[in-house]
Amino acid sequence: MDIKTLQEEIAALKERLSVTIVAHYYQKDEVFEIADITGDSLELAKRAKETDSEWILFCGVGFMGQSVKIIAPEKRVAMPKIACCAMARMIDSTYFDEAVEAMENAGVAKEDILPITYINSGAEVKAKVGKMGGAVCTSSSAVTIIKKARESGKKILFVPDRCLGQNVARQMGLKSAVIGIDDEKAIKEADIVCYNGFCSVHQLFSVKDVEFFRKRFPGIKIAVHPECDPSVCEVADFVGSTSQIIKYVQSLPPEQKVAVGTEYNLVHRLRDKNTYVLSATKPECPTMNETTLEDVYNTLKEIEKGSPVNEIHVDEETRKWAKVALERMFEYVGA
Repeated sequence: MDIKTLQEEIAALKERLSVTIVAHYYQKDEVFEIADITGDSLELAKRAKETDSEWILFCGVGFMGQSVKIIAPEKRVAMPKIACCAMARMIDSTYFDEAVEAMENAGVAKEDILPITYINSGAEVKAKVGKMGGAVCTSSSAVTIIKKARESGKKILFVPDRCLGQNVARQMGLKSAVIGIDDEKAIKEADIVCYNGFCSVHQLFSVKDVEFFRKRFPGIKIAVHPECDPSVCEVADFVGSTSQIIKYVQSLPPEQKVAVGTEYNLVHRLRDKNTYVLSATKPECPTMNETTLEDVYNTLKEIEKGSPVNEIHVDEETRKWAKVALERMFEYVGA
């Protein structure tokens, strides 16, 4: 079937079934267009919880589907493709324990460590963070969460994205160190100790890219995501989360040129003209782009037959503690 026919078939299936389709901003256009709810990862989980549908069909990556199940265990969650965020795969329960051990080896007692995990992490990591008294954060809430966490007087362990951790530290005037890169002295002296994870897509953007666009288009604005390298964030005009970038770009006068350092599918939907992707190569997230219309259609057909595929499950102990970490974030930001 062609794209239009598939979209029509999917719409018909949705009408017959109690299913809400949600899609992350980074999904392909044809998938994004058929979604009932679109947004960033946490926004999608919160809005999915509020629906009356029995089923949530989540078009995104694995940790996002888990987030819905953690927040709303009564919902049945399926994913057309259980794609795995590369950053989230960089840390698991064992690697988290090793990061804590690295801080202990540097002279920081475990009871003096307060972990914060970026939402781009699996349920098991969120649960470990919850058990240690820590919280989840998003890119937009990271500064607020870390300010609140520092009231404990403990040293912050930030996982898994070193760039977000370093950029937050710079913004707050704090000292950061990265496990595996900096020595034990630097780790002991740092306010925020970062795990050495990263987003492969946002690593594509460089200071040279910024220089190229500024030279080619004098007066251009540069907007980037805080998952970009700190050197890039330092020379940008605006640094913000996906939702914040959208609001920033849309607030600019139509004639204002802007180059955006984030995932391609989002950027090319922002404005018809005067908006550029801040990269010489196409910064397309390979895992976000695994989901196809055919996957959505086939998953809906299996739900209709009563034999759902790719249903998300989180064991109750993990869910309990991961929810604790998520609820602390909601408490800290007043959500």
